[in-house]
Amino acid sequence: MRQPQKTGKSGYRQRDNVEHEGYDGVHSNFHGELNNQNGVNLFEKILSRNNLNLAYLQVVRNKGAAGVDGMTYDQLLPHLKEHREELLMKLHNGTYRPQPVLRVEIPKPDGGVRKLGIPTVIDRMIQQAINQVLQPIFDPTFSDNSFGFRPKRSAHQAIIRAKSYYEQGYKYVVDIDMKAYFDTVNHDKLMYYIEDKVQDKRVLRLIRQYLESGIMVNGLVQASEEGTPQGGNLSPLLSNIYLNEFDKLLTKRGHKFVRYADDCNIYIKSRRAGYRVIESSINFLEGELKLNVNREKSAVGSPLKRKFLGFCLLPTTNGVKIRPHQKAKSTVKQKLKKITKRNRGKSTEVLFGQIKQLMTGWINYYGIGEMKGFMNELNGWLKRRIRQYIWKQWKKPRTRYRNLIRLGIEEQKAYEWSNTRKGYWRISSSYILHRSLTDRKLVQLGYMDISAKYQFVHSNY
Repeated sequence: MRQPQKTGKSGYRQRDNVEHEGYDGVHSNFHGELNNQNGVNLFEKILSRNNLNLAYLQVVRNKGAAGVDGMTYDQLLPHLKEHREELLMKLHNGTYRPQPVLRVEIPKPDGGVRKLGIPTVIDRMIQQAINQVLQPIFDPTFSDNSFGFRPKRSAHQAIIRAKSYYEQGYKYVVDIDMKAYFDTVNHDKLMYYIEDKVQDKRVLRLIRQYLESGIMVNGLVQASEEGTPQGGNLSPLLSNIYLNEFDKLLTKRGHKFVRYADDCNIYIKSRRAGYRVIESSINFLEGELKLNVNREKSAVGSPLKRKFLGFCLLPTTNGVKIRPHQKAKSTVKQKLKKITKRNRGKSTEVLFGQIKQLMTGWINYYGIGEMKGFMNELNGWLKRRIRQYIWKQWKKPRTRYRNLIRLGIEEQKAYEWSNTRKGYWRISSSYILHRSLTDRKLVQLGYMDISAKYQFVHSNY
């Protein structure tokens, strides 16, 4: 008798599997003969017990919103316990049909919107299962200059590679901006590139069904004749398969380039050469790959000014450094300003929690960059915003007087300042508040010193 086996750290056991023991040896009865991939049947590998278990766990870890059916990630396991045999039978006999993705628009910092497509949690699990099998097949064929959505690769590695090209003398960059890339991928061309490595027609059919599953917008389903919607577990891999053709072209021509998903920078030694490269690149992307290039945002420029993954380069007497782009700095400051708006009415505990959540992620990403001065300045400004916020919370003179006394201010001064008519912002930089709401006191109340956090993170790069 087969014993239950653990499949992850969460304690999720084999008895909660998606795959049922009765399917161990099941093969498709709609497909006459097995399609092997280097001796391995891909479709059966995708639907194997272990692979589906790993896919389920990944979907649960990612959490995410519900799709068109309203099922949340924590409802997935109870549903699978009841319907797993039916689901697996449909997948094996080819009658399973993916549901449309739910269209969601996320505001961009520049004022536009990013269109996301949210599949149902069941479809996310199946897409993840496909991704886990196909990723090891395709990843070795991708360019060493491609960093997005690949195992053991990151945006930090991409910007470090860009820095190395600048140090080698490539002082100009061809910055290519693709318009709505994920929504404009040509399905027929994408399937042609996939078929180069995948011969199992059941896998190809399932991928095609996901591409053509449709999009629900305002309750109405629209056909999806092109694109691989951002938000699906399979979309990142499919996007890399598609743009790998562009990578091949750049490699063949001997160009130095860095690509992270649809963000691609090509490094050259002269502006004149850059104009030739950008024109030929646009011709290939629009002509061969049928993509839309934003010609207004695409340009030949300097890596010291052009933004790439939120960063740009900084030449110093100690060599070339990486720094956050000015836009990234102004954006995070605006977010902090919104969090610390003095009339929000949230407790300081909530306030500090939101600041910590925002700045931990921001510093972990941008901490690779040189910005000691900016972080010190931002830290001082933020603490002043917090003092203003707390002073506003105290509201009445009696409350202010009592709190100032409790924080060590002598009675006469506490009385004077509790009855002051000066504005909140002016008071926030006063000697009295700096003596009472000291930096140490703010930390005791739960404030994460963002300057110290940055120094710690930056020292580890």
